[in-house]
Amino acid sequence: MTKLHRLGRKFLGLSLALGLSATASAQMTINGAGATFPYPIYSKWFDEYAKVDPSVRFNYQSIGSGGGQKQITAQTVDFGASDGPMSDENLTKAPAKILHIPTVAGADVVAYNLPGNPALKLDADTIAAIFLGQVKKWNDPKIAALNPGTNFPDQEIVVVHRSDGSGTTYIWTDYLSKVSPVWKQKVGTNTSVNWPTGLGGKGNEGVAGQVKQTPGALGYVELIYAIQNKMPYAQVKNSAGNFVKPSVESITAAMATAQVPDDFRFSMTNAPGNDSYPIAGATWLLIYEQQKDATKGKKLVEFLKWALTKGEEMAKQLDYAPLPAELRARVLKRVDEIKM
Repeated sequence: MTKLHRLGRKFLGLSLALGLSATASAQMTINGAGATFPYPIYSKWFDEYAKVDPSVRFNYQSIGSGGGQKQITAQTVDFGASDGPMSDENLTKAPAKILHIPTVAGADVVAYNLPGNPALKLDADTIAAIFLGQVKKWNDPKIAALNPGTNFPDQEIVVVHRSDGSGTTYIWTDYLSKVSPVWKQKVGTNTSVNWPTGLGGKGNEGVAGQVKQTPGALGYVELIYAIQNKMPYAQVKNSAGNFVKPSVESITAAMATAQVPDDFRFSMTNAPGNDSYPIAGATWLLIYEQQKDATKGKKLVEFLKWALTKGEEMAKQLDYAPLPAELRARVLKRVDEIKM
C-alpha cells in the first residue's frame, strides 16, 4: 500500500469518526419518569420512534406515578407519567400549567399464588375484605361461596401491595373506595395509602415478583405484568353482576362508558355495562402547556402526535386498550395547544 493510500485511508477513517461523533452530539435526549403501569408499551413506543426520528432518544425512568408527578412538578424531567390524575392541590404546586395527555388504558388484575393455580372468581366485597385484613385465609367462606367446587387450602392469604407512590395503587384504591364504604372511610383513594395489612413491593415488577415467589400470596398488578410472568389472575364481578376476565375487550368496554371532562382527568373504575372489567384505568403523560425549551418541545409534540396515531395501533398486542377514536381526536387537539 502506498503512503498516499495509507494517508487517504487514515483521512477517511478520521472523517467517519468525526461524522459519527457529530451525529451523536446532535442527538437529543428527552427525559421522562413515572408510572410502571404503562412501561411495557412506552418502551415499545420509544424504540419504534427512534426509527421514525433517529435524532431523538427517550430516557424513561419507571419509578412509579408518585415519582412522575413530583419530578414534572420540580421540572427535573421533560415529561411525567401517571396512572392517577394529579389532584387540584398538586397541580397548584407546579410553576406553570400541566396538561394531562391520556395515552392508553389498562387493568389492575388480582394475581395469586396457589397450589395448582385454580381458576378464581372474586367480588368487590371479598377483595375489600382481603385488603382490609378481614378475610385472612384462602378457605374463608366468602371465597368458597364464589368458587363452588374448588377446594381451597387452609392457608394464610399473604396480601402484596405497592410500597411506592403508584398510579396502579390509585386505580386499585379508587375502585375499593367506590365499592366499599369501610375502605373509603378508613383508607381512601391515593397513589400511596396506609395499608391495613400486607407486604410491599416496589413497582409492578416488585409486586409481581413477590406474588410469584410467595406461596399463598395475592396482589394487584397491571395485566401485562401478570401475562409476562405467567401468573394466574382472577375474574372479578362487575357492577352489572357479571364475572369478567380482564382483557383488551373488557377494558375497552369500561372506557367506552367513561365521562371524560375537558381536562381529561377521569376515572373508569366500577364502570357500568355487562362486559366492563371493573378495575381498569387510563394512564397519562404530564406535559407543561408552555415548553421551556422550544426545540425539545417541538420534538416532544411530534412524538405525541405519532404515539396517539401510529403508537395506538401497538396497544392491543401488549394488552392495553387504545383510546376510542373520538377521545383520541380531542387529545390530539389539546396537543396542538402546547406552546413553544
